[in-house]
Amino acid sequence: MKLNRRAFTAGLGAAGAAGLMMPRAARAARDNELNILCWEGYNTDDVLSPFRDLHPGATVRAESGTSDPDMINKLRAGEVNVWDLINLNQPWARGQLLPEGLIKPLTKDRFMPYFEKMAPEFSDPAYPLAFDAGGELIGMPQRYGPFSFVVNTDKISREMAEDQGWKLFLDPAMAGRYGVLTYDNWNLIHMCLTGDLNPFEPLDEAGFATFTDVATQIFGGAKLLTDDLVAMNTALINGEIDAYFTGGTYTASPARLDGLTNVRGITPKSGPVGGKGGVVWIELTSVVNNPDPSPLAEDFLEFVQKPEICKAVGFAEGTYNPVAQMGDEAVFSLWDADELDAIQWDSLAEEMAGSVEYDVVADYDKLMEIYTAARRS
Repeated sequence: MKLNRRAFTAGLGAAGAAGLMMPRAARAARDNELNILCWEGYNTDDVLSPFRDLHPGATVRAESGTSDPDMINKLRAGEVNVWDLINLNQPWARGQLLPEGLIKPLTKDRFMPYFEKMAPEFSDPAYPLAFDAGGELIGMPQRYGPFSFVVNTDKISREMAEDQGWKLFLDPAMAGRYGVLTYDNWNLIHMCLTGDLNPFEPLDEAGFATFTDVATQIFGGAKLLTDDLVAMNTALINGEIDAYFTGGTYTASPARLDGLTNVRGITPKSGPVGGKGGVVWIELTSVVNNPDPSPLAEDFLEFVQKPEICKAVGFAEGTYNPVAQMGDEAVFSLWDADELDAIQWDSLAEEMAGSVEYDVVADYDKLMEIYTAARRS
């Protein structure tokens, strides 16, 4: 059940009072405990083990979530008492987490110097969505990447794919030649863009009708539907399909690191949102407003700024992504030529410039209803 603001605040106050009444030994235990709710990568041994080595005796636990809303709902349901850090995509910290009292500002003096060494997209100016309207620092950016669609460049050239953009999947000649990676929320965004709609603004009836037509056509022409990026890349490599709808650096990178650089994430050269057709996700890690806070939370957030840990986060097993800290030569130098090619470093700045920020889908419930019906049919 989703708590309303009043009930949540009351519950938070009660939890805080309970924390004050805890035995001293129980409170002290939190000094050596850290719980992280995150996307995969921060929960790997390559990241957690070195931190544990720095804090002998500490209990450090990280759990990977299945979606941003699912992780947020854990906190809304009372798990602010459990978690110390939360790692989500960029719209949520300012839009929901902070206004609902689920996270708290970071120690600004401690973390602002790290922005100076980040890539230009994050340092000049410091990434705006990492701050609230009053200038408080509410999250640190790290992993990011363009996320639109993927092609086999042996079958569809990069230039053609970028020029055609989303219309590629409406071409009758593409029927039966592509798959849909069923990341549902992303599919909603991408189907809106395919129909020249802005997914982050409310639609009118004509917009819903357009979305219905696009969803019907995309699913109707798809040869393969799966939420398994390995299966999708395999189909692309084997020639079963020539492209897949929804994907990018994140999904193409494993194949590319294996030398299959004909698997390439594509960012359209134009689109309906301010002339842009691509979308970029950027993760922010924030401190949870736990009523019994762990001092290890900010220590860990500073720890993952270290060059070798930045690389471990960016190159977590399975998928590979750029990190904001690659503006620092000490971080950038840890990537070799093949690894840079895997994350499409050659076009990353260009693709970022052609992408809008990932945001909350305005008409999510209505669009999901249409989308689900089209998928079932």
